[in-house]
Amino acid sequence: MLTGRRTPVNALAVVTGASSGIGYELAKVLADNGFDVVIAAENEKIEDAAAQLSLRSGGVRVEPVRVDLRSYDGVESLVAHVRATGRPVDVLAVNAGVGVGGDFVRDTSLGDNLEIVDLNVRSAVHLSHRLISDMVDRKEGKVLFTSSVAATAPGPFHSVYAASKAFLASFGQGLREELRDTGVSVTTLMPGPTDTEFFDRAGMQDTKVATGEKDDPTQVAQQGFEALMKGDDHVVAGSLKNKVHAVAAKVAPDPVKAKMMRTMTEPGSADS
Repeated sequence: MLTGRRTPVNALAVVTGASSGIGYELAKVLADNGFDVVIAAENEKIEDAAAQLSLRSGGVRVEPVRVDLRSYDGVESLVAHVRATGRPVDVLAVNAGVGVGGDFVRDTSLGDNLEIVDLNVRSAVHLSHRLISDMVDRKEGKVLFTSSVAATAPGPFHSVYAASKAFLASFGQGLREELRDTGVSVTTLMPGPTDTEFFDRAGMQDTKVATGEKDDPTQVAQQGFEALMKGDDHVVAGSLKNKVHAVAAKVAPDPVKAKMMRTMTEPGSADS
């Protein structure tokens, strides 16, 4: 079982969407446990993230890759960077994601919604196919997909985002079963509302979900890491409320869940 602290060469982890939020915290907990990390994001903050991780984690190598994973060439560029290390990938954390809030037809653009599909879905499939195949050949490796409790219900006013997270949850579980006898495990991380920049970037600041209580991304990442190392199939991270939500979602019909979600995600719901 992979545990980090490997000698004489550390195990290698790849984390996407690692310039801030849950992705940064995943990279941090991996580095703290002795993994060298390749971290990727599309903005310049990835360089700062790498510097911070390097300062706190003695003896661990952190390599930043600034790349736009929404594009085919961006994913291929990250794969090339990883393979250029000449080292096997021991952990792959597919975490990069984006959302947009508002009425699908009247408030959001086609381009914004297609970017969600390109980053949350298309790049996850692309990167996974490239790097997991190497793990299967070696008969060793661990994969983490960052989904969300939003995957458990229809998501009015963030409909494409919620659907993309449902895709990742299904994709992860399907791959896990396919790879059951290969030595490669797949874990799905399902956080609830978390204290990151997500709601600001998605334009959801005036919603009840954005103004309510949020989980600590450090705690979410730690729980994701622990589940990954144990080879669990999934973990609903954060507060007990998230776990209750996930359990209730298994029995409530979709129309009921959609109406309940609307009270949390409709623009202006923060004032209701």
